[in-house]
Amino acid sequence: MIVCIAEKPSVAKDIARIIGATTARDGYMEGNGYQVTWTFGHLCELKEPDDYTPMWKHWSLSALPMIPPRFGIKLINDEGIKKQFSIIEKLMQAADSIINCGDAGQEGELIQRWVMQKAQAKCPVKRLWISSMTDEAIKQGFQELKDQGEYQALYLAGLSRAIGDWILGMNATRLYTLKYGQNRQVLSIGRVQTPTLALIVNRQKEIDNFVSEPYWVLATIYRDTQFTATSGKFTSKEEGEKAFSTIAGKPFTVTDVTKKKGTEAPPHLYDLTSLQVDCNKKFSYSADMTLKLIQSLYEKKYTTYPRVDTQFLTDDIYPKVPQILNGVSQTKIASQQKYLPLIQQLAASGKKLPKSKKVFDNSKVTDHHAIIPTGVPPTGLTDMEANVYDLIATRFISVFYPDCKFSTTTVMGEVVNEDGDKPQKIEFKVSGKEILEPGWRAVYAKEAKTQDEDDAADNGSGNGAADGNGAGKKEVVEERTLPSFVKGESGDHTPALTEKWTTPPKYYTEATLLRAMETAGKFVEDEELRAALKENGIGRPSSRAGIIETLFKRHYIRRQRKNLMATATGIELIDTIHEELLKSCELTGIWEKKLRDIEHKTYDPAEFINGLKEQINKIVIDVLSDNSSRRVTILTEEELKKKPAAKKKAPAKKASTTKKAETATAPATTAAAPADPLIGKPCPVCGKGVIIKGKTAYGCSNWKAGCQYRKPFDQM
Repeated sequence: MIVCIAEKPSVAKDIARIIGATTARDGYMEGNGYQVTWTFGHLCELKEPDDYTPMWKHWSLSALPMIPPRFGIKLINDEGIKKQFSIIEKLMQAADSIINCGDAGQEGELIQRWVMQKAQAKCPVKRLWISSMTDEAIKQGFQELKDQGEYQALYLAGLSRAIGDWILGMNATRLYTLKYGQNRQVLSIGRVQTPTLALIVNRQKEIDNFVSEPYWVLATIYRDTQFTATSGKFTSKEEGEKAFSTIAGKPFTVTDVTKKKGTEAPPHLYDLTSLQVDCNKKFSYSADMTLKLIQSLYEKKYTTYPRVDTQFLTDDIYPKVPQILNGVSQTKIASQQKYLPLIQQLAASGKKLPKSKKVFDNSKVTDHHAIIPTGVPPTGLTDMEANVYDLIATRFISVFYPDCKFSTTTVMGEVVNEDGDKPQKIEFKVSGKEILEPGWRAVYAKEAKTQDEDDAADNGSGNGAADGNGAGKKEVVEERTLPSFVKGESGDHTPALTEKWTTPPKYYTEATLLRAMETAGKFVEDEELRAALKENGIGRPSSRAGIIETLFKRHYIRRQRKNLMATATGIELIDTIHEELLKSCELTGIWEKKLRDIEHKTYDPAEFINGLKEQINKIVIDVLSDNSSRRVTILTEEELKKKPAAKKKAPAKKASTTKKAETATAPATTAAAPADPLIGKPCPVCGKGVIIKGKTAYGCSNWKAGCQYRKPFDQM
């Protein structure tokens, strides 16, 4: 008998149907020479400290560091898990062969390997490796089963990661809790969560310590078009007024008109992180909620494998594209075949679908390709699932549209003052962008944004993030058509000197935090480590949502609208950690490089683990040597719900202008209210709105449409 083991019952049932195992048994399906069983995600975990020795049951500084002589696994203590495992164990011990049908990734490999080890399976093992749960993909996967040995390095990398997280997490958490936690709350320390928290804390400190400074911008209006001085911003009013006086009453002359045509390729397909970012921006979905929604779409066979970090497809997908598009065209969103006209337009061109290197590139794909529709028309989607599917389907259609063609017009001008001994000249510039052929932008209509705009938004830095006077903010050419200017034309103009104020960086949102986690390499100086983080970032795409949720659960961060704010506990914890490696992206960079080398069989897992043992031993010694009275404030649930006293608002600073004025105010700073973990969560009743807070109860933002969800405060 061949035993197949999947990661979830729903997946197992799909596989069983395809291979003919149609007879339902207790905990498995049977038929056609197969027995198909399942796990519920993780059935096994690494042993707890007290599983190794009773000495480690009670938390004690003297017991640190805890390093087991050999790491072992155990069943998770759950009756349902124990029951299912006993069924799996019986099947595996009697099996002629086993097919590992776990999710095709590092985590999926680890989950099933541990189960097989715990069940003491002795028979040969094959691996089902698929990126989609469609019937076709499953059939093809069974025709092309791989030998389990091909994925041994993947398993060793996953095992090394798990052991490494145990060594660091178990020891550092106990160490900091006992040393600084006042015996009131566990101070959780982790390789990924702590650097992520540090990103939020450091950004918050930048904002808190930011001192707004004035600067002056010189501009002029000529033929109803605003030109800005190329000399940049003036840091003193006197300088600005001097420049203003130079041009006042003098004619404006156009010195150059250039037109440059360009093209803009469609945005890349989605990986998990970019999908989470867009869902947070457009729908305010948390990273965790987006992961659950896309996982659901995958299990329903409507989209491909979600836990991916690539935005490319393999060449073998290209022949399947027409079939996929045909399936998408039949999809109805809000009872409308939204995608049919868009796909018909592709067909109407009469051209073969393009095969761009920006979409199809085997070298950019390892285990799985980008997230795309499977071609199975979805039915019965919730509104939230429909939103996620819409993003994926629209993005997939857009990559087969032609590039957007545009023309950028740049007009240079000057004002020359020849009064005095030496002529004085100030140059001005304006740029405009005109769409000539919308190409892929037609798919998005008014929703489309250029990649530059998205990047500028994701950067999250305000004026002055780089140098305090607005530098560092990416210039985005405005989409507008300029009047027709001719070189040499001249005339009157209306100059204006405008006082503005530098603004601090923006607080992280889940969208911008995910981007920061993905691109954490920019925070690391070492080039090799930076390269490792460029490929992997902080954490894996599938784990980042969970990391953010952990920070909420630990009361390290809170949510204020969409902004992520560090609590006093979170701030003090980062301040207390003097071991920079624990809270820097560098540690993750080191790990990711070594783990990738383990996958590629160029680094020894034992060497990785031994290095971690040395590292944690040094951290323990350093912390125990700390004789300071540092302590971390522990916030209770009641304290978190209290509204802190607001900081005094900074006085508004009005713009000072000469001639034509614009009003500008200095940023006002107020203390943020503590985040309520319920606020912003999807409504459990309608699924369309999000939870909001009233005077006496929580409700749904969709209440005007009839949603009845209400939960009084006294029932919490």
